[in-house]
Amino acid sequence: MAHHKSAIKRIRQTETRTERNRARRSRIRTFVKKVETAITAGDQTQANEALRLAQSELAQGVVKGVLKKNTASRKMSRLNARVKALSA
Repeated sequence: MAHHKSAIKRIRQTETRTERNRARRSRIRTFVKKVETAITAGDQTQANEALRLAQSELAQGVVKGVLKKNTASRKMSRLNARVKALSA
């Protein structure tokens, strides 16, 4: 257990940040899952709308430091390819 005042504060900050990051990551996964569900259902319009929202959420995750830039780009690219494949 920490004894210094600064170390105690740092523990508090870490717990708060971890909680926020966990919530963000969970939210991102939810949005991605909505896209995948729409793809599975074969609904083009719903998949496009869900993809738009998921891309925004992934980009926000990068800005907040939850995801790395290339990871988010890869996920967006793969989702986009799958949605495009619906129309073909």
